Amino acid sequence: MTGFLLARPDSVVRATGVRTEYRDPWQAVDAAHRGTAIAGALPFDPRRPAALIEPAELVHTAGPWQPAALPELPRIRVVSEQPAADEHRSRVARLVEILTDPAQPLQKVVAARSVLATADSPLDPQILAAYLLTAHPRANIFAVDLTPAGQTGAALVGASPETLVQRTGTTVTVFPLAGTLPRLHDPEADAAQAERLAASTKNRAEHAFVVDWITERLAPLCTRLTVPPHAQLVNTREVWHLGTPIHGVLRQPAPSALELALLLHPTPAVCGTPTAQALEYITGHEEDRGFYGGAAGWCEATGDGCWVVAIRSAELAADRRSLRAYAGGGIVAASDPQEELEETTSKLRTLLGALCTPAPPDREAGL
Repeated sequence: MTGFLLARPDSVVRATGVRTEYRDPWQAVDAAHRGTAIAGALPFDPRRPAALIEPAELVHTAGPWQPAALPELPRIRVVSEQPAADEHRSRVARLVEILTDPAQPLQKVVAARSVLATADSPLDPQILAAYLLTAHPRANIFAVDLTPAGQTGAALVGASPETLVQRTGTTVTVFPLAGTLPRLHDPEADAAQAERLAASTKNRAEHAFVVDWITERLAPLCTRLTVPPHAQLVNTREVWHLGTPIHGVLRQPAPSALELALLLHPTPAVCGTPTAQALEYITGHEEDRGFYGGAAGWCEATGDGCWVVAIRSAELAADRRSLRAYAGGGIVAASDPQEELEETTSKLRTLLGALCTPAPPDREAGL
């Protein structure tokens, strides 16, 4: 049993045992109102079953996760892509045509692709999570059992750089990331790449969609909401992001962390603008994203909790030998298909570079 793990740089939350499973997140919200802790994952498409539980025990410890000595991973290698590189470029090109048409409402759509990797022997989700922590100590590391969603034995693992929402008392914090460029090996070139991102009209506009959308939803719930006027640069080992830390003070009675997550998910950072139309386009033109682009997190009986965006993530199948990793990028009218392909390739390296043995070589096709 995978259980639930969310390890952040300053804390670790584990949930063990299952008292009740919830596929409908609003039933879980009702349970939280009755003083029940909740943990698990939300799917990308809010209409699909969630994987939420009332755990027998929820343990929250301060400080970083420090896994014991790790066993060697079996060989994990990429065997296929969905879609292939040419098809992903074609999908982006079609989207750009749509987005330049002033007669339609779409302004941004997140286009995603995935790769399938297989292991020589079964994988343990929490060992995968520990390897991700070793490679990405500043990320939000998660491993979630997907059995409550009807996927018995399957698990979601990831190393997300993005906090969807955190609630502590009446304080709410959101840190959306949108607008991305790959990191470069040469330090001078990498610094120039960061400056290019900060100055990019295309990426700043993409980021603004997300900040405006979140502000619109949070403002009625807050007595005070602080939104910096300019995004800041955020880096991971693979990419540069634009990020905006948003802080608010919630009105009473304050919604729980789970309610706030459901209010905000999916943000334009993983879906698009307008959200409803972008969601319809994605579900009508892409393969099922499952829990990629969803959220993983927890909510205490008090309503406090934290949910992170389930990006830089993969779903481990019930056989524990098939691992499908996902990555996406926000497409706007100014997007370039080749650059968007390269962005997804950089993001896929977060997971596969830490797990595949040896790490997959860079290719135009992805990994």
